[in-house]
Amino acid sequence: MLQRRVKLGPRVLRLICPAGLTLLALGLMTTTQSLEAYSSTPLPLLPTPRFHELLAASVIRPDAATPRLDQARVPVEFQLVRGETVSEVLERLGLEAAEAHDATNALAEHVNLRALRAGNRYSAFFNPDSTLASFELTLEGSGRVAMSREADGWSTAWQPFTRTSALRALGGRLDGSLDVSIRAAGGPHQLAYKMADILQWDLDFTRDLHAGDRFEVLYEEVRVEGVVDSIGTVYAVALESRGRRHEAYRWNDSGVYYDGEGRPLEKMFLRSPMRYSNITSRFSHRRFHPVLKKYRPHYGVDYGAPVGTPARVTANGVVASAGWDRGGGKVVKVRHAQGYLTAYLHLSRFAKGVRAGTRVRQGDIIGYVGATGLATGPHLDYRVQHNSRWIDPLSLTSVRDEPIPSRQLASFRAYREELRAAMATGIAPRTLPDPAGLDTAYALAASAPREDGSALAARRTR
Repeated sequence: MLQRRVKLGPRVLRLICPAGLTLLALGLMTTTQSLEAYSSTPLPLLPTPRFHELLAASVIRPDAATPRLDQARVPVEFQLVRGETVSEVLERLGLEAAEAHDATNALAEHVNLRALRAGNRYSAFFNPDSTLASFELTLEGSGRVAMSREADGWSTAWQPFTRTSALRALGGRLDGSLDVSIRAAGGPHQLAYKMADILQWDLDFTRDLHAGDRFEVLYEEVRVEGVVDSIGTVYAVALESRGRRHEAYRWNDSGVYYDGEGRPLEKMFLRSPMRYSNITSRFSHRRFHPVLKKYRPHYGVDYGAPVGTPARVTANGVVASAGWDRGGGKVVKVRHAQGYLTAYLHLSRFAKGVRAGTRVRQGDIIGYVGATGLATGPHLDYRVQHNSRWIDPLSLTSVRDEPIPSRQLASFRAYREELRAAMATGIAPRTLPDPAGLDTAYALAASAPREDGSALAARRTR
């Protein structure tokens, strides 16, 4: 037994010594790293003092501002959600039903509560005892109503937002879609839709625009509290595409746009039933049908678009039918003057109120894109018939309204030249009227590029 213990002793020492040396090395390394970090830091940390009552009393001492801490009001911001009423909001903030009713009546003196919508912001201010002290409701683009709790009820005050407008000229070249190009030039993307509405009789924005096309526009920018809120009147638009210049000028107070020669832009038919989409198939007397797998005529133009995209009627007329039509799926057909009929195929659903006998005006939504009937994917098949014969919608010629009377042409041409100069050179025209109801400060923005790439500077303000 003794001999066995003598033999185990060296073995245990051989195991313990390496383990101990390893632990010692780790400890030295950790200590060294801590000392190096402490000595190398530019601001060594001071040791934390121990808590002492006398020290705390000397540091945390009431001063003149301390009594006001109880009077402080910290706002809590929220947003109205869909289907929520102001009365429900006030009750959730701690008011009893009767108090909420009185507060709602006070708000109704300044705000149409039925016109409130999801997303409107409001702020609640609470007393130290968690009771509601005051309430503020913001109406985007309009103003703010403040309501505070008084001893005898609620007092309210309405603060309208300051609205101003500025005349802006914007120009650039097309690189990608029109809205992307407008944003790149420093304008709001909504301007693209305004331009598309104005030029919709002469340009199909799904196929007539190309990279490198140049655009210019003169428009009114409306600001609320100094922040851009919306687009006001568009006075002039010019778009050069493939060597052809398309122009539109707003003349007088009628809201009608005319081309450079004084002819109205509005025509009998729109160029396209959709503002933005891609043509996926054209009119053909012999096309391979992707579903039936055989050649047959295709009497329409297919516009590819997501399900639910609105489809517009291209001319004034009366709905001839709205229902299921074999391979066309859900179809709306509209009769127009001079023997024309338009058809809108493969719709997912019809617009509200669209049925046989319904009168529709050019630009009205008559249905929404779908893939009903014989369709491989969502698209709109738009067709035009004249005197019972199908014709190519893209070759449809349109009849204009009456041009500007000859006795007014001289005034129109002088006005047109001022607008052209405003878009091209940055000289703000003096003949533009002040937008009604707005405090107008005209200033031409430095955003329309010259041919050399430099920006136009503001030339005159008034």
